[in-house]
This record gives sequence, C-alpha cells and structure tokens, in this order.
Amino acid sequence: MAITKQYIRDLKQKQNGELITLLNSVKTDRSELLFILNNLGRLPANFDGEVFVQFLSNSDNKVRLSAVKNVAKLSNTRYLKKIKKIAHTDDNSMIRREAVSAIGRMRSRESIPMLLDMLSDPDPKVLHQVIRALMVFKNHEDVSSALKELVSHPNEMVQDVINKEFYEIKEDNKKGNHPSSPEFLRNVIVEGDVLEVLENVPLESIHLTFTSPPYYNARDYSIYPSYKAYLDFLESVFKKVYEVTKEGRFFILNTSPIIVPRISRQYSSKRYPIPFDIHPKLIKMGWEFVDDIVWMKPESSVKNRNAGFLQHRKPLAYKPNPVTEYLMVYRKKTSRLIDWNIRQYQHYSIDKSKVEDGYETSNVWKIDPTFDRIHSAVFPKELCHRIITYYSFIDDLVFDPFAGSGTLGKVALDLDRYFFLTEQDSKYITRIEQNLSVGPLFHRKRPKVFELDSFIKTVEK
Repeated sequence: MAITKQYIRDLKQKQNGELITLLNSVKTDRSELLFILNNLGRLPANFDGEVFVQFLSNSDNKVRLSAVKNVAKLSNTRYLKKIKKIAHTDDNSMIRREAVSAIGRMRSRESIPMLLDMLSDPDPKVLHQVIRALMVFKNHEDVSSALKELVSHPNEMVQDVINKEFYEIKEDNKKGNHPSSPEFLRNVIVEGDVLEVLENVPLESIHLTFTSPPYYNARDYSIYPSYKAYLDFLESVFKKVYEVTKEGRFFILNTSPIIVPRISRQYSSKRYPIPFDIHPKLIKMGWEFVDDIVWMKPESSVKNRNAGFLQHRKPLAYKPNPVTEYLMVYRKKTSRLIDWNIRQYQHYSIDKSKVEDGYETSNVWKIDPTFDRIHSAVFPKELCHRIITYYSFIDDLVFDPFAGSGTLGKVALDLDRYFFLTEQDSKYITRIEQNLSVGPLFHRKRPKVFELDSFIKTVEK
C-alpha cells in the first residue's frame, strides 16, 4: 500500500503500535522514513514520543533533525535529558539548534540549569536559541543576571537582543509625530552648502533620503584635493543626515566605483571603489545595512572601455564596460521592527501608499539613464519613482542633499510626498526651478527656493 499524507494523518490518531510497525518497516528506506516523519503534522495530546527516540541517534542528519522536531511538538519534559544530550553533543549545528528550541518549548524550570550552562556555547546560532528559551524565565534572578552579562558578548546580534530586553528605555507605542514633518521644510529648495543647511534642520525631521553624491573628481562640479578628503566630506554629510532622519527610516545611496583618468600614457588610471569605502563609515555612524540593489543600464549608454582589448585580446588587459551602479539601502538604527514604523500611520495613509502590481521583485533594476543639457548626472524618474513608492508613505518628507536637477523633488510631488532639497550650485538651482514649474503642482504647498541666510530665518521663526 502506498504511504500517503492522509494515511499518516489517520495512523497517528491510533495507538502507537501501528505507527511503530510502519516506521520499523521503512527505517532502511531513507526517503520513505523522512516522508513519514516530515508529514506527521500536529500530534495528538498524550502522544507517546518514544516512537521517535530510536531515530534521535540515526546516522542521517535529516532523519535526526526530523525526529527532534517531532519530539519538540510534544513539549514533554519526559524527553528533556535525551534532547539535552543532543543539544550538547550532536555534530550538526542545525540539529543542536533544533534541540535547544525543543527544550525551550517545554517551558520547564527544570531546563533552566542546562540552558544557563549553554550560554557559553561557541555557535552563535545555538546561543540565539538558548537566549530565546531563557527569555521565558527572564524574571528569574539567576537567568536575568546571566543574560545581562551577555551585553558585552562579541556577537552583535546577541548584544542587540540583550540591550533591547534589559537596557532599552521603553517608550509609548501610541501614534505620535512620526508621520509629520516641519512645515518650513516641505517643498523647499535651499541654495547653499549642505553641511550648513543641515545644521539648521531639526533632529528626526526626514522620512526618506535618496541621493547620488558627486563623484570623486570625475566631473567638473566635484573637485576634491584627495580621495580621503572626498570620503571625509561624504561621511560628515551622512552623519548629519542620520541625525535628521526619523527613527527606523531609510537612507538610499546611489553610487558606483569611479575611474579617474591617467595623467599620461606613462601612468595608469585609477579606479576608486566608492561604495565599498563609504559603507564601513555608514555602519560606524549607526546606519544598518538592509539591501544592495543593482541599477543596470544598457551597454550602449556607457563609455566603451573595451576598444583596445577588442583589437589585441591579450590577457591582463581586459576591462569590462561598467553598466551598473549600486543603490545601497540603509535604515537608521533602532530596536523597533518595520511594523512599528508602519503602525504610526493612519489606515488611510497606509491604504493610499500601497505599492501597485507590477513592482520590481529582484534586486536588479533595468532602467535607462537620463541625460540633461545642464546637469551631467541626472536621476531617471523611474528610479526615483521606485525608491519613493517602496520606502515612504504619502505626505512623508523626502530629502536629497545633492539635488542636482531636482528630479527627486518632481517625482515626490507627483507621488503626493513633500520634498526637501539642497544644492550649492546656482545654475542647478535654476534648473530645479524649471523642472518643478512643469505639471499640476499647485494642488499642494507651492515649492519655495531659499538662499541659506533666508532659510535660517525661516527656521528661527
């Protein structure tokens, strides 16, 4: 007779004898044995778990794992010692984690000593399960004391959990001013040095920042004395962006490695890995890395580096055409989950902000670049559209510290968001004004342009 899921479901409702007979008949057939163990589902009350004990020492990792999972469903301290042995001695990390999980599901004070003993386990994932199991008893003095000592544990995830559970100041979760933003920042363009502007922006004012910083000495508008000076400048800007960003909200950085041409044929050109050099600085200041999105352009739209190699095909001289840029997604550090940010909004805002069908499901975005007669590096509208719709709600305040031609502002308005832009080059300010004067913009707060001094006066009012 074929063994089906329905047959297994029927069998588990009967006395264990029939199930034991079935398992014994297939225990040399790995696939049949795993099929049965993996399809038992929820077990009846008072189910005798001895049927699984023989498989806890099976030589096959998957069989042992399935046996442990089934014992765990019973939450019965009768199997505590057997599971403890597996948690301590099994040579498979996944099985050890599952065994600790099984101990935790028993929720028995009898398990506290063995769990405390495992707090020194060298496997971080096993330790995570131990901590999770002990949190049930965190009001127990010995447990609380032992867990608090882990605040200086070398594993960063362990530190985060202990800080959140024992040292974080609990705040009211009621809806507050999280969805709001200062009126004087809404639909505003400021002409001036971005660092000076940000000194006058209130803390936690911005919901989303999306920007593409000037590339290091690659264009006429971005001249720096050294690569270090360039990175130091970006670091100082993004520190200020961090301060003015609301808790748990996003910062998306569009950048890519850049080639600085050689001085002459006697010397090599130099390629600077901007995304990889700025990343550790962002992490250090508190941004948490979330995703890397690759923006892919058509090869016909980029400068050809292959001409020489095409002719001679000599190894070592190969140079691919760079058709990608990075969209590096970060979130301001917080112990709160994304759900908390979402719950701060009214149902109307959430419903109006839902992403429509046809959204991008992969981290490779194929979008054609945009060219502008004034600015040589312009955001495509489609790129801004995706970022704004995926990472903000209607009426949020979206910020670009290096506004360029102001595409982000235009798209923000089209999507019922507010924008805040800074740009220090006057010719680009003129271009932003031109771009924002097109379209039905007057149904919302009219865009305003300020020089730095005028902006500071509006802040002081």
